[in-house]
Amino acid sequence: MAFELICDIQDITPGTGVCALFNGQQVAIFRPSVVEEVFAISNMDPFARSNVLSRGLICQHQDELWVASPLKKQRFNLSTGVCMEDERFNIKTFNVRVANGKVEIAA
Repeated sequence: MAFELICDIQDITPGTGVCALFNGQQVAIFRPSVVEEVFAISNMDPFARSNVLSRGLICQHQDELWVASPLKKQRFNLSTGVCMEDERFNIKTFNVRVANGKVEIAA
């Protein structure tokens, strides 16, 4: 599987997300802690129909990580894209990794 370079892991402050353009779509990339672990989901909030999820709050529920939309507060699972409040609004996830300090998404 080929991966495309997005940014350095140091470009993402622990506990936050950033937005990146990948294959013509906005992707929200999250770094929940200082550990080199990242998650990538669609940046599009399907409820507000706005590209804002990268600015959401990372939260934990039942030992899983979620992001709460900054607009309407629905939560999306960072691993699966499932919407906690309404599974009809699940979002896309991306295969992402950190290799040699670089964040990469599967092409």
